[in-house]
Amino acid sequence: MEAPLQQLHHPLLQEQNIQLWLKREDLLHPTISGNKWRKLKYNLQEAKQQQKSTLLTFGGAYSNHIAAVAAAGEEFGFRTIGIIRGEEHLPLNPTLHLATTQGMELQYVSREVYRQKSESEFLKALAWQYQEPYILPEGGTNNLAVKGCTEIIADIEIEYDYLCCASGTGGTLAGVIAGLEGEKQVLGFPSLKGGAFLQQEIEQLIRNYNGKTYNNWQLFTDYHFGGYAKVKPELLAFMQAFWEQHQVPLEPVYTGKMMFGIFNLLQKGFFASSSRIVAVHTGGLQGNAGFRERLGLQV
Repeated sequence: MEAPLQQLHHPLLQEQNIQLWLKREDLLHPTISGNKWRKLKYNLQEAKQQQKSTLLTFGGAYSNHIAAVAAAGEEFGFRTIGIIRGEEHLPLNPTLHLATTQGMELQYVSREVYRQKSESEFLKALAWQYQEPYILPEGGTNNLAVKGCTEIIADIEIEYDYLCCASGTGGTLAGVIAGLEGEKQVLGFPSLKGGAFLQQEIEQLIRNYNGKTYNNWQLFTDYHFGGYAKVKPELLAFMQAFWEQHQVPLEPVYTGKMMFGIFNLLQKGFFASSSRIVAVHTGGLQGNAGFRERLGLQV
């Protein structure tokens, strides 16, 4: 499986003598794409090592992680359980429909109950209920996920100055930072409103992984468009124009916001002339079916 580099061409890049490359992690796997493949790789190995037959995890109704775990279960022979935040709505949205067609069993819980997803007593009850499954946290972020995400940068064979990555729970960004070991400049684009809290979260994830601290990275928290999974017309227009120019699909939760942010920074003159930038396309394109259904998204 490969995640090739694709160079993007745009008048703004040409004017500033800047090169921008997209690392197509979305092409890694047809159903377990992008950072989800990286996060699950070593967790799946560990589940096999522990002789677990069931994967249990958590997510919202449009979660890329839920879809990826369901696909991984079908491909690698695990029973899968999804603890879904909120009430059931029929017909199922495209994400949950995809998950169930791949064999995932869905258990809906209230938002109040869902907030207990990291509490030991709640996890013990789930472990008893589902015969000791291998439990993956929401978003799939743990030490093994960070380890997998360190490999995102392993096959980048060009010289570059900046590595850009979207962020939700912080695991992918933590892995990229740890993998670079203080080299390059890493720019993170949180998809959540008030994403500055991720600074401490990511620092802690890195310390848990390798005990180190790095200062070659920063977060840009102004490109959330209202919050997680929130969109605005200017974001959708940008994504449509991006598709028409580059024939690369983005999604509005992560990669659309990151690429909007990168081009906005270009307009502001953030990058020095002759800079070389690599942006990570973390996948998540399965979610576009839901946005097409809700918003008429065309990419």
